[in-house]
Formats: sequence, structure tokens, C-alpha cells
Amino acid sequence: MQIRISQFKTHFTLFLAALGCTLSLTALAADCPQFSPDGRAPIVVNAKMRASTQQLCYSDFAVLHSGVTHGPLWSAEHLTAQHIDDARDNARTNRFFVDKQLPPGDSATLSDYKRSGYDRGHMSPAGDRWDKKSMAESFSLANVVPQNPSNNRRIWSRIEQAVRRLVEESGEAYVVTGPIFSGRQLQTIGESRVLVPTQLYKVVYMPQRKLAFAIVVDNTPTNEYTVKTVHELEAMSGLQFPGIPDSLKDQRIGGLKGV
Repeated sequence: MQIRISQFKTHFTLFLAALGCTLSLTALAADCPQFSPDGRAPIVVNAKMRASTQQLCYSDFAVLHSGVTHGPLWSAEHLTAQHIDDARDNARTNRFFVDKQLPPGDSATLSDYKRSGYDRGHMSPAGDRWDKKSMAESFSLANVVPQNPSNNRRIWSRIEQAVRRLVEESGEAYVVTGPIFSGRQLQTIGESRVLVPTQLYKVVYMPQRKLAFAIVVDNTPTNEYTVKTVHELEAMSGLQFPGIPDSLKDQRIGGLKGV
């Protein structure tokens, strides 16, 4: 199914009107401060994209969920070397579920993904979860987007592994992962019309190394990724990352080891 970007914007406008334009960015940022540097969560700067959003605080990551896209706009986690070590022995549950904290109709459903041709792609990865509760929570549909199967299981998996290695080397990192929707037409899946991202991003900030960068991957069966500065990612995603110092937002690394 295809949905024109103009329709998408119209839906956002209607939701914004229904909310009375009263959404507080400060309230959103304060919900789960432990997962963002200085407690400053990513900000959705586009007012239309902020419509029908709800922040969900899980035990070791946070999600800003959109009732229009029926998935996350961002998923944030604060990783340490000890977390990565503990996660190695944490058994994967593979039990996806609809989060009951979301209003009826806002979430994707399990049936939306059946025979869709897309994986339920984690944003905050199951492989980063270091206890049983957080592992189970990571399978919330609020933390996943429709992702090309080859992409999810190959290039994206290698990127996730590379970030874990960086965390082990650096001691800690703040990581934000999410979808990008661009182009004149957007594909949807299922009766809920879950929007399929055109690209996926991951922003990594390592305070001890004073290093910040972004990775962008097309949501296709690709083996390539693009390194972006945080400023570049902000421009293309409609998000801002206020917890990352501006002095680091123009850094660009050469690439990820092992990807």
C-alpha cells in the first residue's frame, strides 16, 4: 500500500488540532532522563510530527512512539561496558506484543506484520538488553519498525555489533535509533497502515571520548551505510539531540570497525 506524503502531513495536522497544540517538549524530555545525556531527550522539531506522540519508559531504554506512523520516532538507551558484558548471557524471548500503555489504534498490531515481507526490526536492540525484564520489553511493537529482512539480519546487525564494541572500548555511550520517512510516497503495511521507513539511523555519543556521529542506512537489502555528522542527521530527520554538545555535532568518523 502507498500513502502520499501529503496525506501523511494531513493526518499529522488533524492529530495536532485534536491535541489543541498543547504538547510540552519539556514534559517529554523529562519522562526518562536516565537514557539521555544530561537528561535531555531527543526533540521532534516538526510540530506535525509531534502529534499523537507518547514517550514510553522501559527499564533500560525509552521510546517516543507515534500514533500516526504506528511505531517509534526514536528509541534511546544508555549503554555501559558492564551492560554489554551482562547482555551476552541474556536469553532472547522473541515474544512481540502490543504495549497496553498506548491508546487504542495508535500501536501496530502483530497481524500488521504477517505476510508483509518485512521484519519487526528492533530500534533499541534485543542484543543490548542485560536482564530478563528489559529483554522482554524490547519486543514491544512500540520499539520496532517494518525493516527489510536482509537489511535487518545483515548490515544492521553488524552495525549493532560494532556499536557494542565501541561501548566496550569507551566505557559508555548514549545511543538513539529510529526511522526516517522521506520521499513523495510512503509505503504502509497491514490494516493499521504502519509506515515503512525509507531509512534507519543510529546516533552514537561517547562522552568520555568526546565523540559523536550518526549512521544512516537505506531500508533496502543493501550492504552499505553512510556516516553522517549529528548536524546532518538532525537536518534530515526532523529531530534535535540537545544532550550532545554542539561542538561535537560536526564530527565524522571514517567508518565502523568490522562492518
